[in-house]
Amino acid sequence: MRRRPPAIFVGDALGLDFLNSIATPVDVVVDWIEDGEGLASWLDQAKLVPADAFAGIRAQALPGELDKVADQARLLREWFRDFVRSHKGRPLTARDFTQLEPLNRLLERDEFFSRIVPGPAGGYRLLELEMIRRWRTPESLLLPIGEALAQFVCTEDFSNVKACEGPICTLMFADHTRGRGRRWCSMALCGNRAKQAAHRLRLEGRRH
Repeated sequence: MRRRPPAIFVGDALGLDFLNSIATPVDVVVDWIEDGEGLASWLDQAKLVPADAFAGIRAQALPGELDKVADQARLLREWFRDFVRSHKGRPLTARDFTQLEPLNRLLERDEFFSRIVPGPAGGYRLLELEMIRRWRTPESLLLPIGEALAQFVCTEDFSNVKACEGPICTLMFADHTRGRGRRWCSMALCGNRAKQAAHRLRLEGRRH
């Protein structure tokens, strides 16, 4: 299995972090969900699937089945990327709802139920109502991703969605800074690159 660097979570919204699951952190494109194992690792880092649920899915999965789910996840990612790119920088309107039908079809597959569980030790509630997802098939790994995308669409102001200004960067983020002046995916990545490039230009200008 090819080693991947840790996944990148700089979008300030899990829906955008999913889009950022393919990126060029240095000089080589990395796709964190290029296969089933990669998808499992990304979901674990995103804290979207409980470890026991994934263990059960892995145990029942047929050979190659998780890779097929990763194929579906990549298709979902690129469909959603097109949607975000075409609408970023302005609020969504009621007319945009019709373009979200593929996401609604995914959400319709979900299976939730509630159950009564003991409250936390020392808490003021003896019992609590907990929502549980049924993880019946490997394809159910797509459900928490769909939920994250739906939450993003329904709660985020698309006016705040930006693409990093790095010349080769493909990362996107929601700008929640006070003045909405964020330009880079992160200062550690493209921000520092831009500073170094500007410094080189100043040095070259002094030589001429």
